[in-house]
Amino acid sequence: MEDGMKIPGHVAIILDGNGRWAKKRGMPRNYGHVQGAKTVEVICEEAYRMGIRYLTVYAFSTENWNRPRDEVDALMGLLRNYMKTCLKTAAKNNMCVRIIGEKSRLDDDIRRRMEELEEATKDNTGLHFQIAINYGGRDEIVRAVRRLAAETAEGKMRAEEITEEKISEALDTHGIPEPDLLIRTCGEQRISNFLLWQLAYTEFYFTPVAWPDFSKEELEKAVEAYNKRDRRYGLVKEE
Repeated sequence: MEDGMKIPGHVAIILDGNGRWAKKRGMPRNYGHVQGAKTVEVICEEAYRMGIRYLTVYAFSTENWNRPRDEVDALMGLLRNYMKTCLKTAAKNNMCVRIIGEKSRLDDDIRRRMEELEEATKDNTGLHFQIAINYGGRDEIVRAVRRLAAETAEGKMRAEEITEEKISEALDTHGIPEPDLLIRTCGEQRISNFLLWQLAYTEFYFTPVAWPDFSKEELEKAVEAYNKRDRRYGLVKEE
């Protein structure tokens, strides 16, 4: 990577293509998910080395419950194991982990592991790593609006006091800067209900590479592409 490259402060990634990657190799889809989890570990380390401060990954969406039952069960099993692995990785790398999404639908033991992980890592000062589990952008906005509506009904604020800042504070990502760069792997070019509010001014980067094959070099390519973008936030560019 070239010197003087501007590193995005927050990168969000839609981890796509685990199942297709496995199928291409004559393996079950769940094998792809296992390999994908290993790639997450690698990219966490590489992102932090590169100077990225925040990394958010889309691990399990609200729509993923519609997948075949055995695949959902396998993903939940993988999630249980990953929470343990992530605890060790976070301790080793000084990583602060936060889970975003609607947790009530998840099994009690998974929720407990999430709480333990967040509690154990909350004071760590390395990479801020957000994992979106049972997450949907619309669901997140609905939950935020309900929270604000309840506060208004209780007389804690007036309707005209609801601002963009208040909505941002009511989201799962409160206190986290908005993503500078969104990466989606495996060739799809849509955001699939991910961080709908937060991606308002984010640069998008799409790659045909499936998530299990995503490497340090692929991350560098995404950051290089980000550096070629003209980040103006609605301003007129000076000629």
